[in-house]
Amino acid sequence: MRYVSFGDEPAISPDDFFMKEALKEARQALAEDEIPIGAVVVCKGQIIGRGHNLTERLNDVSAHAEMQALTAAANYMGGKYLQDCTLYVTLEPCVMCAGASYWFQLSRIVFGAYDSKRGFGRISQKIIHPKTVVTGGIFENECAELVKDFFRKKR
Repeated sequence: MRYVSFGDEPAISPDDFFMKEALKEARQALAEDEIPIGAVVVCKGQIIGRGHNLTERLNDVSAHAEMQALTAAANYMGGKYLQDCTLYVTLEPCVMCAGASYWFQLSRIVFGAYDSKRGFGRISQKIIHPKTVVTGGIFENECAELVKDFFRKKR
């Protein structure tokens, strides 16, 4: 993987840079008292879709961060397929979001924390498109702690 410099930041990998952007979305969800999960969709080094959980605000269980970011990216691209795009998300996608990624035909999914209870990998890797490459564990601890802290405070 090549390392590049983005603005004033020291040289970091693109995966690290874009996961930090997904973490910004997760913190936005936290500020709105939503489960702090964030996502961005990247195409050719440019963010073309952003999203964070909106399930409480919209009273919609399908309003996950990934769904928000994927829809925004498809609207930006003017089409329904995101074949040359990468989804960065702070938590391993659930079955619904992984299924959506299949239909969008993403090139890659990069996630932060693994979700041992609801992550798609617990069910089957076949839920995602066969050409989609998956990488997990980017800023895993930071991503996991956001969610754990949120639920600790709720209890």
